[in-house]
Amino acid sequence: MGVLSGKRGLVMGVANERSIAWGIAKACAEAGAELAFTYQGEAFGQRLAPLAQSVGSDFMVDVDVTDDASLDAAFDQLKARWDSLDFVVHAIAFSDKNELTGRFLDTSRANFKNSLDISCYSLIEVARRAHPMMVENGGTVLTLTYQGSNRVTPFYNVMGVAKAALEAAVRYLANDLGPEGIRVNAISPGPMKTLAGAAIGGARKTYKHTEQNSPLRSNATLEAVGGTAVYLISDAGSCTTGEIIRVDGGYHVLGMPQPENI
Repeated sequence: MGVLSGKRGLVMGVANERSIAWGIAKACAEAGAELAFTYQGEAFGQRLAPLAQSVGSDFMVDVDVTDDASLDAAFDQLKARWDSLDFVVHAIAFSDKNELTGRFLDTSRANFKNSLDISCYSLIEVARRAHPMMVENGGTVLTLTYQGSNRVTPFYNVMGVAKAALEAAVRYLANDLGPEGIRVNAISPGPMKTLAGAAIGGARKTYKHTEQNSPLRSNATLEAVGGTAVYLISDAGSCTTGEIIRVDGGYHVLGMPQPENI
């Protein structure tokens, strides 16, 4: 019996087998959880299908988080399938790749709105819809962030602002939902070799830099992030909410690079 046996969760944002969301989904399944998945568009659905099947899931639904009707339809399907929900993993973020180079000063109004809508506001919309399915027994809402939220990171630009807003949303949602036993947390991995990470300018240099300089001399792994998610979702995390849990090899504690790299 795994620590998540009997728990049911929705995982949003698996792009492929290298996705952080997949690392979390796989770890949750191995811990005994029953999973449902969302995706956006046929191409991502085709990539997701064999992964979902590999963890025993036959529930996948196409969702556009910028469309209220799409979100409503997805949660209606979920309610028809399950009478309750124990956790939601929100691994959704987007910005125009062309604006993740150059200067933040040049961020367009249109992309700013779109980035904040998809990367931050969608968490609020998801939590609002998950809430009725968690209110009786409590639950966990989990999202993903990055250190660019509070430290300037080259080429992260508007995504840094979006993640800062997301982290603030985690704290406010944690306060709103806490009296009903619903916990809201975020995991902040260091840079990882994912489809989303590849969209950031200078991603390879960032990955190499953190690996060479973090106290553990390593970047996060899918297994480490997945294990952290299992802890937060499990009963062991029952008194943890409103937190940003860093899984970055300790890089966030540094004030400057290691002496050998100066």
